[in-house]
Amino acid sequence: MAKKRIRIDMEDSDGARYDIKLEGNVTRDKVLKIFEMMNLMNIEEEQETTNMSSVGSKIWHIVDKFYPMGKFTSTNILEKYEDEFNEPVKLSIISTYLSRFSNKGKIGRIRTGREWTYQSIKLGQKHP
Repeated sequence: MAKKRIRIDMEDSDGARYDIKLEGNVTRDKVLKIFEMMNLMNIEEEQETTNMSSVGSKIWHIVDKFYPMGKFTSTNILEKYEDEFNEPVKLSIISTYLSRFSNKGKIGRIRTGREWTYQSIKLGQKHP
């Protein structure tokens, strides 16, 4: 099995920089502990300006807004997408984008029976 390596570079609101490296047996629990530590230090991810003109950016918006740490399926995203944007979209399109997000390492994907279950691990978000 290949050696896993994760590197996290951050900067807090005071300008202090942090560089965390995990190598070897990197587990989900270890990554979650790092995120908990970052929450304790009030380090939050930068808010990106989201361009909502593409279907992919809209799907990512749904994942980011409704499922920052929970598990979800493509059907869950389809329902939220249609509610949020009031426009139809095919389930196959959502599945394709979720597969691409998984390949890019933005979300995790596990086969559960006949469907895929996805999960993203995100830092606490700023709420206005």
